[in-house]
Amino acid sequence: MVFGTKLPRRHQLNRFIHSPEWNIAIFAFLLNFFWEVQQMRFFLLPSDLSCQERVTNCTLATVGDVGIALLAFWTVAAIAQSRQWLRRPNVQRMGIFVLVGVVVTVVFELFATGILNLWQYADTMPIVPLLGTGALPFLQWVLVPPLVVWFARRHLV
Repeated sequence: MVFGTKLPRRHQLNRFIHSPEWNIAIFAFLLNFFWEVQQMRFFLLPSDLSCQERVTNCTLATVGDVGIALLAFWTVAAIAQSRQWLRRPNVQRMGIFVLVGVVVTVVFELFATGILNLWQYADTMPIVPLLGTGALPFLQWVLVPPLVVWFARRHLV
């Protein structure tokens, strides 16, 4: 690129679409939305909640999940000193990616179900011993992130 010239819009869009963050965000949204819908029955919800309100709740939770995934991605990128770590993930980087998601989720779930009283677990929600958080939100951040990385990596290659 010559100094002072701009890339055509088509190239700017192409660079954005092929950025690792965009791919993490898209696949995190798709996979976590599915998870959020499936785990809804393990939370106490008002019985008169409309379908639209349920979708809105799941969408808002999923947007939070995308934020957590991006935070985890950028944490690994800072440690690896490269945003391109996604192209060649290894066990250490994947471990950090998952661990950041788990830690943020456990802390947020504890605050949300405790002090903030944003939501409550139904009796059917298994609880992780010692952590006191729901097993499904915990498992979400153990199982979904590797799939997010797998899909995003395949899309980038």
